[in-house]
Amino acid sequence: MKQSKRHQEIIDLVKTQGYVSTDDLVERFNVSPQTIRRDLNELAEDNKIRRHHGGATIPSSSVNTSYSTRKVMQLAEKDNIAQAMVAHIPDGATLFIDIGTTPEAVARALLDHNDLRIVTNNLNVASILTGKDDFRVILAGGEVRNRDGGIVGEATLDFISQFRLDFGILGISGIDLDGSLLDFDYHEVRVKQAIIENSRCVMLGVDHTKFGRNAMVNLGDISQVDMLFTDHTPPEELAKRLAEHETHIEIIR
Repeated sequence: MKQSKRHQEIIDLVKTQGYVSTDDLVERFNVSPQTIRRDLNELAEDNKIRRHHGGATIPSSSVNTSYSTRKVMQLAEKDNIAQAMVAHIPDGATLFIDIGTTPEAVARALLDHNDLRIVTNNLNVASILTGKDDFRVILAGGEVRNRDGGIVGEATLDFISQFRLDFGILGISGIDLDGSLLDFDYHEVRVKQAIIENSRCVMLGVDHTKFGRNAMVNLGDISQVDMLFTDHTPPEELAKRLAEHETHIEIIR
């Protein structure tokens, strides 16, 4: 493959996934790690990507990939991760379900459960779960975002803070290699923080494209997560952080 074509494909992958690793690019293009590192350095110099340890991210940390694009990305991986997550949730449990395409996959996977009580700030999750007669779904008030059905704002924050539930199912835009949990929307982040603070067990499902992905708002640290579910082994630096905090991790192939 010519370098110019490879460069364009790398740009397209970064735009679609938000983060790509050097190892994945080496395997995809069947070239040496040195070639990929040179490609990434050249693209970063042209401000077409942002160079990151072990890979590359989108050049802007202020704008997320569109919801319609995220909804079809890594579909099988998200569904497999969701199935692994719900295996830890017993019938009769209470839980928060957050904004995001992975939490929506969890909602679909929960339909075989019974007698759940769910608090959510996600219209899509509420729509999925109201099909079960024995589920009680409590929808947070606030401002509805047209782009993804998320509900955010001060009213949402106050509402979420009234509850103390068994599980908190979080969505996230990126996890920095130092363990920082990152997202794009400050108002959404405050609601996520409230879910963390008011859940007995915080569960985070992420596909591998979220590792090392950049976003502008720091919502917390991986140490606040009790259980992490993913489809690839995390990068070494992040894996060390997870081991330090004895975070339960499941890798679903």
